Amino acid sequence: MTITFIGLGIMGAPIARNLLAAGHDVIGINRSDAPVARFVAGGGRTAGLREAVATSTTVMLMLPDSPDVERVVLGGEDGDGGVLAAATAGTRIVDLSTIAPASSRRVARACAERGVHYLDCPVSGGEQGAIDGTLSIMVGGADDDLAAVRPLLEAIGSTIVHVGDVGAGQTVKAANQLIVAGTIQLVAEALVFLEQHGADAEAAVRVLAGGLAGNRILDRKAAGMLERRFEPGFRIELHRKDLGIYLASAREAGVVSPAGAMLGQLLESAVANGDGALDHTALLRGVERLNGRAVTPA
Repeated sequence: MTITFIGLGIMGAPIARNLLAAGHDVIGINRSDAPVARFVAGGGRTAGLREAVATSTTVMLMLPDSPDVERVVLGGEDGDGGVLAAATAGTRIVDLSTIAPASSRRVARACAERGVHYLDCPVSGGEQGAIDGTLSIMVGGADDDLAAVRPLLEAIGSTIVHVGDVGAGQTVKAANQLIVAGTIQLVAEALVFLEQHGADAEAAVRVLAGGLAGNRILDRKAAGMLERRFEPGFRIELHRKDLGIYLASAREAGVVSPAGAMLGQLLESAVANGDGALDHTALLRGVERLNGRAVTPA
């Protein structure tokens, strides 16, 4: 299958490589040149957007935010042609980005007018999940469209669940991002608490991970948090954006979310303190600031 893959960043690059490894013909496109050069050196190929889309059965997106997806698919205000300008009827767009549910539905309506099929398929699992091909994928869209692209999703993920119509994938992802941010914050507070009491925090993490408090953050992230290693697998500034999507969607539905509101403020504070480019586990630095502890310069 020939795929145009747009967005070769921290998540997109390993996903595109896994599609290549599964035997697909993948055309990589990115805003900056260096990721494209690395992708081509690894066996992929590249082309201009119009040429790539016109020769592909499927277009996959991994872009930062709603405006990026709308610009790339629908075209820019300056008349730039987007994906839809080159796509033929029957082309499928698989959007792996995390964007607002309303934006997904807006793009899907525009696609439908051109006979193009759109699925919102946000992912969870972070950079390591993208590298390992073990992402969890939340799919919104039609059954037959999912059936057509399932082989592609199976090349990049281990948990693929159809959660409803277009927009439902993004709604589930918003809930995911609330839970992840909350878990990171609680683990960060627990680690500072343990350190302040002089406990062996590494040993504490092992025993906590084996009980009811066990979670993926303890399993995958606590060691780096203890060592204050915050190389970005998923940047705080992007998690702030995702919490913004969650909070806006909660307001639209009349859902009260006090913990979500607090987490949104903590992420805003992290960005204001210069931590936006760090991994989201750097929420730990905010806990240290609140407790008057010295914070290592980023």
